[in-house]
Amino acid sequence: MGATMTQKQSRQQGFTIIETMIAIAIMSVGIVTLIAAFATAVSATQNAQENLIARQKTLEAMESVYTARNTQQIAFAQIANTTAGGIFLPGTNQLLCAGSSGLYGVAAFNGYTGDTPCAANLPWCPAGPQCIVLPGPDGILGTADDVGMSLGNFTRQIQIGNVLESDGVTINPNLKQVTVIVNFYATGSVQAHTYSVNALISSYR
Repeated sequence: MGATMTQKQSRQQGFTIIETMIAIAIMSVGIVTLIAAFATAVSATQNAQENLIARQKTLEAMESVYTARNTQQIAFAQIANTTAGGIFLPGTNQLLCAGSSGLYGVAAFNGYTGDTPCAANLPWCPAGPQCIVLPGPDGILGTADDVGMSLGNFTRQIQIGNVLESDGVTINPNLKQVTVIVNFYATGSVQAHTYSVNALISSYR
């Protein structure tokens, strides 16, 4: 009888401290992973709007180059950076308003003005960088609660490069590569985000 009771008691032993600590450690890793995933999702949602603006401003600049070429507003030789005898500003520049030419990222040419600081759009944005209007709390654009967003944290670079022939040496005189790069610092971020577009443009319309 005594032996039987001893065997039953040994089968009812609980978890050891080591087993409990291992279980807690596994649960902690899972919780930390979930928190990190949640934080990433929240950050992506917050940056979605700025990513969309960067994409729009990149394509806007690229399309203006093709429009100017198609309407013969600029000669093919002018599709180059100013350092190579063209009209497009080198390096990284603020997103200012287009001059009288309607082109972005250019110096003055052919009687047209280059990029110019935008006028103040009170009460939304100060003078200087471009500003866009966003819907306010009611979610409807064009109502009294609309808000402005300055693009002072955005920069744009337009790079014009030569395209080589199949021999890898000769420059193709009728083809150039256009690269538009928009950088911005997302809200609360110290790391720049980049959106870029590459395209080839020819001397033929």
